Amino acid sequence: MLGTGALRAHLIEARLAGTIATRREKSLARYRLFAARDPRALLGLDPEGDWPVGEVLRLMGQKCGVSVDLAHTSGPDEIDPDRTLAALDRFAERVGEAAGRRAPVLIGTGHPHRLVGFYAALADALSAAGCPVLTPAYGARVDIATRFGVRTCTLDYVRGVAVMRETGVRGAPGTGGVHTHSPLPVRTALAALGGLAGPPPGLVIGDHGWVCGAGQLGIEAIGPADADDPALFVGEAEGRVSVAVPLDDGVPSAHYQPLARYVLNRAYLSR
Repeated sequence: MLGTGALRAHLIEARLAGTIATRREKSLARYRLFAARDPRALLGLDPEGDWPVGEVLRLMGQKCGVSVDLAHTSGPDEIDPDRTLAALDRFAERVGEAAGRRAPVLIGTGHPHRLVGFYAALADALSAAGCPVLTPAYGARVDIATRFGVRTCTLDYVRGVAVMRETGVRGAPGTGGVHTHSPLPVRTALAALGGLAGPPPGLVIGDHGWVCGAGQLGIEAIGPADADDPALFVGEAEGRVSVAVPLDDGVPSAHYQPLARYVLNRAYLSR
């Protein structure tokens, strides 16, 4: 069993927390976009309150441990590993609660190259505990706006985890996939569930638009978020995201496996 101390050390060594690769410049730029209610930063969330840049920065300092000094404008950003651990415990509590009531679960990622393995471990354990792991709208086409124009993608599933692929492109399990912050994939999946016989998800697990898009629709949602992803933390502060776990979401995929083991141990789902 991976203890809290060992996981804390892993978070720092793998740069999941502590000094991370995310640049301060990128984080501040995203906070400004969020304050301006730019859809690229909202990720499907429609904030109830006013969130000027100073308030976004204050919240990110509280939730992630980033510097709240606006004069600090460059260099690598910081995430407090103790805040990550506390959020992982809350994340595990929600996973365990869903398992206890055998709730249908929908899992999806906008980071298929990094996080599929982490989510797949959760999907396997939840399925073994009797939770239906939902795979709605398989093969559906979704037009996602990017800075290069509209990209037509197809909704696919890898070990129960939703990913977006370039239309007409398929890869081996765990490979390929499109990096996206869009809430359109989760909206497409949830719309398909609305037209099917069966229960809606009791929990959505994911990142970016998967969490904010589901939370905005009133569905419980949890997931990790980087220091430049203020939408999930604002959603948590406003009560539409249940748990946002602060961590770097762009490190090599193997570094997330200890986190999956920790969560499953805490949720009493280890085998």
